[in-house]
Amino acid sequence: MTDIRHSLLRRDALSAAKELLYHLDIFFNSQLQNVPGSLVDKSTIELVEEFIFQLPKERNAQPKRLSSLQELQLLEIMCCYFQEQSKDAVRQIIFSALFGPQGNKADDNRLAMLGKLVSMAIAICRVPILECTAMWLQRTHAVFCVKLAKVLVEDYCILVPGSVQTLKRIVHASPRFCCQLITAVTALYDLSTDDLIPPQDLLEMVVSWVFEDPRLTLITFLNSAANLPRGFLELTPLPGLIRWCALAPLAYKRNCKTPSAPSFVNGHSNKMCKEVESDGNKDIKILYSKLHLSVLQVLMILQGHLTEKNLYGRLELIMFDHVERLVGDINKLVKELNLSNPVKEVELALDRLAQALQVGIASGALLCARDNLRSICSALPPHNLLQLVLTGPVQQPSHTALPPGFYPHIHTSPARYPMYSTHPVQTYMPGMAFSYRPIR
Repeated sequence: MTDIRHSLLRRDALSAAKELLYHLDIFFNSQLQNVPGSLVDKSTIELVEEFIFQLPKERNAQPKRLSSLQELQLLEIMCCYFQEQSKDAVRQIIFSALFGPQGNKADDNRLAMLGKLVSMAIAICRVPILECTAMWLQRTHAVFCVKLAKVLVEDYCILVPGSVQTLKRIVHASPRFCCQLITAVTALYDLSTDDLIPPQDLLEMVVSWVFEDPRLTLITFLNSAANLPRGFLELTPLPGLIRWCALAPLAYKRNCKTPSAPSFVNGHSNKMCKEVESDGNKDIKILYSKLHLSVLQVLMILQGHLTEKNLYGRLELIMFDHVERLVGDINKLVKELNLSNPVKEVELALDRLAQALQVGIASGALLCARDNLRSICSALPPHNLLQLVLTGPVQQPSHTALPPGFYPHIHTSPARYPMYSTHPVQTYMPGMAFSYRPIR
């Protein structure tokens, strides 16, 4: 590959980039026939940085800058190449050679160009680029994935009103990309501050995707290896979606308590909170309710997939660290909002947390001892459903050792919560007739 550098130097920027893509195509086609899954070497990376991202090889040389028109033409060249290349393996390795982060100063140029390329691919529905991006999101550190997600959200959910419909339709063309995008945006918008509350257009899109097809969230998990390095995006967006549902009631209440300065958050003015609280606009609350229902449905069908892949009880799709952080943030918001009384927002947040924990444990997505859950949830306000989930079923001695007619509690109460009064013992009375009336 180094032999072609001198010929590329004699060309203008666009023709050099097009020629380089042509040589990369020939080179990797040949490489993949001999060594499947061959790696991108250093010389190839240097050529890409010099002739695609216009970073000169000489240290003291000034970097070249493409005009806006030239940049658009370069994006069109790349779009056409990936659309016309029929071999997925070649597409993937060239996409990785172009946009795989290298830990150097060229990474900013890479990410900027990638954001524009993916945004264009969404606009004109270039499925091969979206599929390559989905794989890139799966194999790249989460820091870069979140930056790409931010660019796409700004382009389609904030800057141009109504453009979210273009992005929304992509789910039918590339479900894999949409699954990874959901994972990335839930990592970006974690509701930890008012600035990190998802824009309503983004929320509506994610809810529509997941509500129409809950299995969309499992595409990456079902079509990839189980183990991913730490620091990468999760195998499924479930941890992030659970966080959205549980934190939303408290996060939006905090947003409504902030001073009404004329500022904009995520493309919306802070009058959003008044709209949320008004009787005429309950859309956001309904959206989170639908999302929570969809998440529970996904968790319920997950056990079968884990069993089928021989991963039940071995793969933790909802990490205990995520639960610990979520519980800590709920507790922090309760204290920050000074919600000592069991107001409806706290009740709703804990309801959703308890339901997600229970179904997550039952499905095998969450693998942890209930003692560990009790320890991290001990600071939360008392909550009946959460109490039952944290206690769990307790093995009872055989019924022969119990008094006649006595039915023991299914659950015992942890020390953090008060024990309810016991039910009176109902003895069996053989002379008492049981009134039976069929349903008409």
